Amino acid sequence: MSNLIARFVKDESGATAIEYGLIAALIALAIIVGAGAVGNTLNAKFIGISTKLNEANP
Repeated sequence: MSNLIARFVKDESGATAIEYGLIAALIALAIIVGAGAVGNTLNAKFIGISTKLNEANP
């Protein structure tokens, strides 16, 4: 019984899976934030272009 408990304490495969899961979640969060920032920037650019085109063609 003590051998079984000792093996369970030394097993780190679950911790490794959790670490990989956290890394994947952080990468996904960075992609979402980056895509949102790029989307907002593009939206501002297109609004600016639209405004200039509307001003040029009264």
